Amino acid sequence: MKQHLQQLLNEALDKLRKQESLDFTIDNSVKIEQPRDNRHGDFSSNCALVIATQINSNPRELADKIVNNIPKSELVEKTEVAGPGFINFFLNKHSYLEIINNILDAGEKYGCSDFGKGEPILIEFVSANPTGPLHIGHGRGAAYGAAVANLLEAIGYKVDREYYVNDAGRQMDILAISLWLRYLQLCGHEITLPVKAYQGEYIKSIAEKIYSDKGKSLQRDIPEQSILEYSDTTDEKQLDELIKYTKTALGEDNYRYIFDSGLNEILEEIRTDLQDFGITYSNWYSERSLLSGNQVNNCIKQLKENGYLYEKDGALWFCSSKYGDEKDRVVVRDSGQATYFASDIAYHKLKFERGYTRAIDIWGADHHGYIARIKAALSALGVDPEKLDILLVQFASLFRGKEKVQMSTRSGQFVTLKELREEVGKDATRYFYIMRKSEQHLDFDLELAKSQSNDNPVYYIQYAHARICSVLHQMHEKGFDFTPEAGNAEFSLLIEPQEQSLLANLAGYPDIVHAAAINYEPHHVAYYLRDLANEFHTYYNACQFLVESEQLRKARISLIFVVRQVIRNGLNLLGVSAPEKM
Repeated sequence: MKQHLQQLLNEALDKLRKQESLDFTIDNSVKIEQPRDNRHGDFSSNCALVIATQINSNPRELADKIVNNIPKSELVEKTEVAGPGFINFFLNKHSYLEIINNILDAGEKYGCSDFGKGEPILIEFVSANPTGPLHIGHGRGAAYGAAVANLLEAIGYKVDREYYVNDAGRQMDILAISLWLRYLQLCGHEITLPVKAYQGEYIKSIAEKIYSDKGKSLQRDIPEQSILEYSDTTDEKQLDELIKYTKTALGEDNYRYIFDSGLNEILEEIRTDLQDFGITYSNWYSERSLLSGNQVNNCIKQLKENGYLYEKDGALWFCSSKYGDEKDRVVVRDSGQATYFASDIAYHKLKFERGYTRAIDIWGADHHGYIARIKAALSALGVDPEKLDILLVQFASLFRGKEKVQMSTRSGQFVTLKELREEVGKDATRYFYIMRKSEQHLDFDLELAKSQSNDNPVYYIQYAHARICSVLHQMHEKGFDFTPEAGNAEFSLLIEPQEQSLLANLAGYPDIVHAAAINYEPHHVAYYLRDLANEFHTYYNACQFLVESEQLRKARISLIFVVRQVIRNGLNLLGVSAPEKM
C-alpha cells in the first residue's frame, strides 16, 4: 500500500514540477507512515514540509497544491491536508482486502523483499573471549545480532554470521595461569590466586580434568614465596611476570596443553550455549590464524609504509588521533608482542578482502571508545570506514525480585546465559532481550518473563497463535470445509471494525520488517507482534468465527489464518517459536 501511495505522490510532484518549474529533490527524509491516531488517516506524508524548505514555500499551501495533483485511485477514499502541511490519506474500506490473498500466496515469505539484491554482508556478534561461560550480558548481544541478521536476510541481503574467537593474547594467558594455579592447589600447594585471575567454579572444574589426565606431572619445584608475592597484588606488571614465570616453569608443550585445555573446554561450552539458544554461525574465525597467517604483520607493515606508525618508549604507535580518535594507540608493545588492536585491524581489513561489501559489528556499549580507532585504521589502510557499521548493545541487568544480580567473569559471581535460558525458556529470553532499542539499558524482569499472563508480551503473542490453531482444529472437528487458497472466500464480508483494523495491521507488516532491517531495530517487530496479538484477541472476543454462513465463515477463517501466518513469520525473525498449544 505504501508503494501505491508513493507512486501517487510521485506523479503529483512530477506534475507540480512542470506546472511551476520547481526544482526540488526527494530524499530519505520524505516519509509515508501510518499515524498512531486513525483520525489522521490510514497513512500520512510529510513531503510538503520537506520540499517547502528547499523551495522556500509555505508548506501548507504546497500541500494543497500536491493534493490537487494526486491522481484518482480506487483504493483512496479521500486525501486531506492537516496541521502545518501533512498530507493524510484515507483508504476505502475494501482497500485492504487483497492483503489476505497476498499473504496466502506468499506464506512464510510474506514481509520479505529483494531490496538487498544479494549484497554480501558479514555480521559479527557475541565474540566473547573464551575465558568463561556466556553470561546474561552476552545473551543480549546474541539475541540482537541474530535478529538483525534474520531481518537483513528477509529483505534480500546475503548474510554470513561470524564469531571472532580471541584464542591468543594476554587474557588467554591469564586463563592459563589461573588453571595452573588451581591445578597446583589440587597437587597440595597452598596458593592464593591473584585478584585478577579467573576465579569461577568452571576454572576448578577444568583444573580437575587436567589433574585427572596428567596427575602431578605438571607440578614444578617452584619457589613458593614467589607465587604468593604475585598472588598478593593486582599490579598488571606482576601478573605479566607470573605469566612469564609459568611459561618458563612448564615449558612450551606443557604450557600449550594447559592453554588449549581451557580454550577448548570453554569454547565448546560457548558453542553449545549458543546452539541451545537457537543461534548458529557461518564461521568461527580464529585470532590465532591471523597471527600464523601473517595478516597482522602485513597490516603493521602497510601502516608503517603509509606513514601512520611511529616509535615511542620502545613501542609502535598508530596515529589514530589524525582521524578523530582521542589519542594514538599502541599496535606493538615494547616487548615486541602485537596488541589486540593490531589483530582487530587485520581482522577488519580481511573482512572486506574476503568479498563483503558491508560489515556489521555488534559490541557491548563499554566498547564505544573503540569505534574511532578501528575506523581510523581502516581509513589508513585505504578501506572506506562507512562500509563498517558498529552497533552498540547495553548489557542487561537481571533482577530477582528487587535485588540486582552482580556479574563478574573473573570473580565467578555471575548468572550464565544457560542458567537464564533454563529458568525462563529460550523464547521469553530471546524476546525480552530485543524488546528495547539495543543502546537502551535493559532491566530483565525475571518474574514477568516466566509469567503466563497477558502482561508477558511473548506469552500474549504465542497465545494468539495457539488460539488460532485451536479455532482451526475445532473447525475440522465440526466438519467444516476450508482450503487456505487465494480467492477462496468473499472477503468483502469482512466489515466489522475489528476486521478492518486487523487488515490494516497486516498490510503494514512488510514496511515494519523493512524499516526494522535497514535501521537495525528488531524491537519494532516485537512491538508490531504485540499490537497484532492484541488486535486478534480483541477480534476473538468480539466475533464468532465458526458461524453457519459458509461465505462469512470462510472469510473470517481466512483472515485469522493469515494473522497466524504473520505472527509465525515475525516470531521466526526474532528466533521465537510459534506453539500450536499452550
